[in-house]
Amino acid sequence: MVRRAMLAAIALAAAPAGAELPAWLAGCWVEEKGDRWTEECWTAPRAGLMQGSGRSGRGEKLGNWEVMQIVADDPATNAKVTFWGAPQGQGRTAFTVAPDPTSGVTFVNAAHDFPQRIRYWREGDSLNAEVSRADGSGAMRWRYRQR
Repeated sequence: MVRRAMLAAIALAAAPAGAELPAWLAGCWVEEKGDRWTEECWTAPRAGLMQGSGRSGRGEKLGNWEVMQIVADDPATNAKVTFWGAPQGQGRTAFTVAPDPTSGVTFVNAAHDFPQRIRYWREGDSLNAEVSRADGSGAMRWRYRQR
């Protein structure tokens, strides 16, 4: 009993203050439509960070790839939670967490060309992702299943 209480105290002390990372996003996800495919993989939250990677293509040909991070209490943005994306090895772009009326998570950077908004939410065993302009127009969506 004492050991369990000590472990709980250590876990609480290691958690970032005030920031909640979307642990439900962790895992590897895939959407397949014919020979077209899109994959995303996310690590579980640890030390205020989730790391992600994504790739898409057709058959065995790679079309796009990206490395991503979700950071709690990011001093670079002064935001509670920040999504960083670096498509095709370009410089990182920050999207800060915004209120989400669903049980998902939304990140916004209205100054970015496209996307300006990135959303993730779960529906049962599926992970949904959407990128769009800040107002929701021009949306592109993916419905992933766990791989």
